[in-house]
Amino acid sequence: MRLEIDTDSAVPPYEQVRAGIATRIAEGTLAPGAHLPTIRQLAADIGLAVNTVARAYRELEAAGLVVSRVRHGTTVAERRPDLPPAEAMARLDEAARAYRAAARALGVSLDGAIQALRRADT
Repeated sequence: MRLEIDTDSAVPPYEQVRAGIATRIAEGTLAPGAHLPTIRQLAADIGLAVNTVARAYRELEAAGLVVSRVRHGTTVAERRPDLPPAEAMARLDEAARAYRAAARALGVSLDGAIQALRRADT
């Protein structure tokens, strides 16, 4: 898996990893059931500490995006169409906060970030 980590960003590295994987899951690039690299392998590939990647994986699992099992690794969770609306909104709020933090780190205004979302929707 190819993830770019900006060490100069105000967004912590674990959040960049979490957001990068979450985006790939949302886009369908990582399909349900797809295996993620081991924590050690991904940490080595992108030059981060194992604990940093482990935190990103824990947060992805807490959000229900991935499932980790001993000796089976980490896989993308099956999509749940029965996700309660409150849970869907909570996840969307979390993603929005991460997006806003990334926009701020890039020096982009809120209006600019909203425009980018609109362009992505077309």
